[in-house]
Amino acid sequence: MGRFVSVSVAATVVSFSVSSLVYGLKIIKGEIDATLFGNLVGAVPSYSLNRRWVWRKSGRSHFRKEVLPFCIFTLISIAFSIVGASYAHHLVHEHQWSHLTNTAVVDGANLVSVGVFWIIKFLLFSRIFLVPEEAAVDQHLPRSEDPR
Repeated sequence: MGRFVSVSVAATVVSFSVSSLVYGLKIIKGEIDATLFGNLVGAVPSYSLNRRWVWRKSGRSHFRKEVLPFCIFTLISIAFSIVGASYAHHLVHEHQWSHLTNTAVVDGANLVSVGVFWIIKFLLFSRIFLVPEEAAVDQHLPRSEDPR
């Protein structure tokens, strides 16, 4: 759980840093586009760190069992973030706030949106990636030959 939280925090920092920079510096002017871009960039270290550190997988990724479920839930999370960004877009254009306040509103909406899926991802990804303890122990035991 601690590793999953750490990876989630790291991916969130990457995502928010990127979206804050591209929106705050007006590189990407739209709230939705900046949110989408930031979350897509944050998904890359999230997958890699979750797979290697949290679920202790190495070697090639299995597309159907690992990559596809991660991508589906990441896209659902991003879609929900886009809903939050749409609300932030509405607020930003309805009020005459400073651009710094607008950036904080966009980041806050993104944080709330991503947070909704955090527990769901943990529960589902644990089922997909987590190796049962017995299997982990068995893989390190020497194979004995059948006595028959």
